[in-house]
Amino acid sequence: MTDIAIRTENLTRQFATVRAVDNLSIEIPAGTIFGFLGPNGAGKTTTIRLLLGLLEPTVGSANVLGFDTRTHADEIRTRCGALLEYTGLYERLSAEDNLDFYGRIWHIPTTERKARIKEMLEHIGLYDRRKEVVGTWSRGMRQKLAVARAVFHRPALLFVDEPTAGLDPVASAALRDDLASLAEGQGVTVFLTTHNLVEAERLCSQVAVIRQGKLLAVGHPDELRAKSGGLHVEVKGRNLNGKVLELVKLRPEVGEAENQNGRLMITMKEQTEFAPLVALMVNSGAEIEEIHKDTGSLEDVFLAMVEEEK
Repeated sequence: MTDIAIRTENLTRQFATVRAVDNLSIEIPAGTIFGFLGPNGAGKTTTIRLLLGLLEPTVGSANVLGFDTRTHADEIRTRCGALLEYTGLYERLSAEDNLDFYGRIWHIPTTERKARIKEMLEHIGLYDRRKEVVGTWSRGMRQKLAVARAVFHRPALLFVDEPTAGLDPVASAALRDDLASLAEGQGVTVFLTTHNLVEAERLCSQVAVIRQGKLLAVGHPDELRAKSGGLHVEVKGRNLNGKVLELVKLRPEVGEAENQNGRLMITMKEQTEFAPLVALMVNSGAEIEEIHKDTGSLEDVFLAMVEEEK
């Protein structure tokens, strides 16, 4: 299998007057969890449909697992799993029968199919409840089974859309662990769309931010935070007076600075060295006791990018 699971070049999809995906160019390494982030209507679902060969691009191209989506859509879908808007489970069937049904669809031989059912249900901690009707289960349990259903045929690539939406914190954490184990333990590439930016930050080795079909940024969450600037620094100590504050404000690398109850709250314009500012404050008579730095969360970066594009 290629080292690049997904590659798009100027991928574009036009619907009448709406350009849902606009010149999207990305590369996703195999065996990673890739977060595709964007507000509602950003083009995330359309992108997945293009990558699965369910839609043809208006312009540009997409290559998935070494296959062109225009000419080899069937081969791509055979090698992919998907957990999108619905779980794909039959709620009147047991967990065991659900997986058996999908195993038959994928033409998995009986012996292998039964072994795979046991393996998957044990992995997600539901083997002892395999005979229970799925419709009686909690949402979290059904979602875990849906992931097992999506990867039952051992796909190389899994598309997952908002997997933890509506789940409680315990169920969400368990499902994140399951997705992480797929990438780390089984080498499955996971293409994850989510509104939960904390989830993306914990799971993804690479994320892309999209708005109105356009790619705004792509990289490791740490890289995006660094590019966005906005280092926040809290300085505690004595003699952090007006004179010190005014000197700090005059520095070109400082965006904002204010005194809050004897503490200096400083926002830097870029991810830059803070040591020169420390020296400046000390030479001006400040006695610094503590410095706390915060680069901001992925959510902060995401909101800033989306607001800038409005």
